[in-house]
Amino acid sequence: MNTVAYFSMEIGLRSEMPTYCGGLGVLAGDTLRAAADLGIPMLGVTLLHRKGYFKQSFDAQGNQVKKPYEWNPENFLEQLPVKATLSLQDRSITLCCWRFLIQGVSGHSIPVYLLDTQLAENNAFDQTLTDHLYGEDDYYRLCQEAVLGLGGIAMLRLLSDKRSYSYHMNEGHSALLTLALLEEKILERKTGQLSDEDKEAVRQQCVFTTHTPVPAGHDQFPLEMVEKVLGKEHSSKISETHCCLNRTLNMTYLALYFSRYINGVALRHGEISRGLFPQYPINSITNGIHSGTWISKAFAQLFDARIPEWRHDNIYLRHAIDIPLRDIEQAHQDSKDLLFTEIEKRSSVHLNPRIFTIGFARRATAYKRADLLFTDLERLKRIAIHIGPFQILYAGKAHPHDEGGKALIRKIFKIKEDLKQIIPILYLEDYDMALAQKLCAGVDLWLNTPQKPHEASGTSGMKAALNGVPSLSVLDGWWIEGHVEGVTGWSIGESSEPENDAVKESDFLYDKLEQKILPLFYGHPQAYARVMRSAIALNASFFNTQRMVMQYMRNAYRLDDH
Repeated sequence: MNTVAYFSMEIGLRSEMPTYCGGLGVLAGDTLRAAADLGIPMLGVTLLHRKGYFKQSFDAQGNQVKKPYEWNPENFLEQLPVKATLSLQDRSITLCCWRFLIQGVSGHSIPVYLLDTQLAENNAFDQTLTDHLYGEDDYYRLCQEAVLGLGGIAMLRLLSDKRSYSYHMNEGHSALLTLALLEEKILERKTGQLSDEDKEAVRQQCVFTTHTPVPAGHDQFPLEMVEKVLGKEHSSKISETHCCLNRTLNMTYLALYFSRYINGVALRHGEISRGLFPQYPINSITNGIHSGTWISKAFAQLFDARIPEWRHDNIYLRHAIDIPLRDIEQAHQDSKDLLFTEIEKRSSVHLNPRIFTIGFARRATAYKRADLLFTDLERLKRIAIHIGPFQILYAGKAHPHDEGGKALIRKIFKIKEDLKQIIPILYLEDYDMALAQKLCAGVDLWLNTPQKPHEASGTSGMKAALNGVPSLSVLDGWWIEGHVEGVTGWSIGESSEPENDAVKESDFLYDKLEQKILPLFYGHPQAYARVMRSAIALNASFFNTQRMVMQYMRNAYRLDDH
């Protein structure tokens, strides 16, 4: 039987291991955890990231301060006694490999292989190639992606002589693995020439998931740099695939060209992707979350008692609709208390657990629009004074080169000071998996305000729904599918079509807070708990990685092919 080799530049395995920076890596980890639960033959390939993305702190004005992570792989991983080599720019790079085992509820385990270049055999620069996640410049990134794609295939060949893999490329960072597979086909045929049959044979082995709904988000490298780094043989193969526009290699086009199955990560994102790449048949498989990872302790205990089958089969979460509302309310209050204890531990800030709490946590970048809530500060203050008090929790990192994202954080810090007498606002430092698990479970409402149609899927709202926290969100990404007005949460706007009027959208947001959400929370708490319960039963039972991986099994993977 085939094994799925899942390649991803980042994989969120444990909060203490900085091998991820955001949603892409967390999704990768959740995918592998679900495969372990389901007993699916799969493995993961990624880089070690010795210094991670970065550790975040703030000064008093909200300026983001960046520091490298410090961690010891030996504390979490097993170093394997194998070394692979990779030729880049006429030099040989040696790779070693660390292994992390994911244990599923079924007893099945899945290995994740983390490639590492910090070896004495390599020069000083090459030793850093597996240090920084999404760091440095294009040259560094291209070398990293070569280590992941070309080096990953070389390492797999040493770890196992079994070559009947289905290769799943999670975003385009690993697309260079297709060149390694092409080289193998050419050697097998002993022709020395690349044929259409070779290309089709590689295509039949590969699956590609794209996560980026805008052209600017796809990795691109000047062809001169590609030729310099990869050498003439690999570069000549790239030129035959028509993946270069204006002498620029687009990694997404390379992955698209060599994949027999391609998908976006939500129904709407599939539509957007077909518009971006009309020459390719792009399907959609909506993302999910690993329920066992993102459930709060209180809700896990409640589900274990009321729905004992839920860990093995997340569809049973539909039965949450029968859980008494008082139990939902108590589990949520316990989750909220745990969050506020964590906040006080991290920031020394004491929050009132009885006040309605809004959560907003994701990458700090312009299109996520963390400041849409503050479009009309006077109206926001009137709502807090006359309808019901509320407080807001923010978290999220801006990419070190994203000046707009860093400015957005500073703006929130300034507004926090302006509103502190009426609306408490807190921006939490160094958002990671551990904080996300508590934050998504402990707030009363999850806010999501991306500029349409830039949200490919989004999974933070799914994590909130699992813990009975409804969303107030723009109709984009997964929320188009998960939204049932007043039942699983509320929408900002009435359509999924692009909307460029931020003032109009903010009016929708204020109307929902003022007329629906706050009156329900303070005036009809059982009715609010009913929305919470419906979010679990309708959203959490579907938007999970067990369902998602089974869709990949049925539609994308060919595990019975030989």
